[in-house]
Amino acid sequence: MGYAVIAWDGPDPARRAASRERHLAVITRWAEEGRLALGVPLFTPDWRPAGSLMVLEVPDRAGLDAYLAEEPFATEGVWARWEAHPFRLAPLPYRPLPQPGEAVSPTRTHTVIIARDGTDAGAPARRMAVREAHLARARPAAADGTLAMGGAVLDESGTMRGSIAVTRHATDDAARAWMAEDPYVTGGVWQEVTLHGTRFAPLPYRALPGAG
Repeated sequence: MGYAVIAWDGPDPARRAASRERHLAVITRWAEEGRLALGVPLFTPDWRPAGSLMVLEVPDRAGLDAYLAEEPFATEGVWARWEAHPFRLAPLPYRPLPQPGEAVSPTRTHTVIIARDGTDAGAPARRMAVREAHLARARPAAADGTLAMGGAVLDESGTMRGSIAVTRHATDDAARAWMAEDPYVTGGVWQEVTLHGTRFAPLPYRALPGAG
């Protein structure tokens, strides 16, 4: 298990630019050490930085706290607010993430999907009823690169309450069309979904769980 940090920038974009090199130094080291599974920026529809998604592979809350204490975007006021959720990466046959030396796209290449389950009493049962069908669809999507990373958002008791996925879709419309056929959508599991454009920074990532 680890944590997913979803963070939102404050109104001054100059702060992100001023802290960016220190931020990259920290996340490069965390990726090398296997403590950062993935870190990507979140963009607005008109391609302005809006925040970040950071997926940490740490064993406990102390690991999360250690990251936030080192992260310049947190300590230097780039992020105005953030939320951190226990997170479990789905072990799937993912393709390798971008490594140092690979080019950074100047435009959007992927979509971050943040999906929250319903909060009614029947929500956990709905998820479990279609979970295997959802994973059956996710496996070939990971293998062909459509799904770059995915997993379950948990509450503190370990109950699944939502999902985060990063998909190879350059527009919201393409991501929604792909998502529309997912059993978590057709089965009424995901009740609130937000989409954000993103791109990858090449970092010394270790292989995600299940990757060949």
